[in-house]
Amino acid sequence: MNIALFDFDGTITECDTFTPFIRKAIPRSRMIVGRLLLMPSILAYRTGILSASSIRQQIVYIGLKGFSKRCLETLGKNHANEFLSNVVRANALDRIQWHLDSGDRVIIVSASLDVYLKPWCDKIGVELICSQLDNRGDILTGKYHKGDCTGAEKVRRVESLIDLKAYEKIYAYGDTKEDDELLQIADEKYFQWEKI
Repeated sequence: MNIALFDFDGTITECDTFTPFIRKAIPRSRMIVGRLLLMPSILAYRTGILSASSIRQQIVYIGLKGFSKRCLETLGKNHANEFLSNVVRANALDRIQWHLDSGDRVIIVSASLDVYLKPWCDKIGVELICSQLDNRGDILTGKYHKGDCTGAEKVRRVESLIDLKAYEKIYAYGDTKEDDELLQIADEKYFQWEKI
């Protein structure tokens, strides 16, 4: 049996899915205040000084701290049904289906959030390793549970759950430098859908 590891945003989808979700989830008044507070970080991100992971974590802290987990999960299901279905690449779905038809284990490994990725993955029948938000009861702390699933953390999480030596061949698909480490563990790797 083989295993296929797919990044999500930009690989399976045509665009980022985190930002559109955040725009829907965060109340307008908090969004206005958040933009003001995050302006220096946004500028640092746009100039390459601050990583995508850092800005995502700051947005989650300012935007979602104190938010209801149940409410966010409802918004996540809506995002999966209404938004993700319109931005998924047809060739990506075809490739996932090819792996499934071949009897391969397919896992999405993403920095995006479980509240919308899990409903999508459940619908198409694939596994998921991704970023999750920390909570105390129904209230979000504004932090990530076990950190942001990006870069080397993607590989660490895969290897902590799966014995990769048990698979004949490892496939990996990514589209940015945040996927470099994931691609490095693969026997057959694709960057922006080009075999490398």
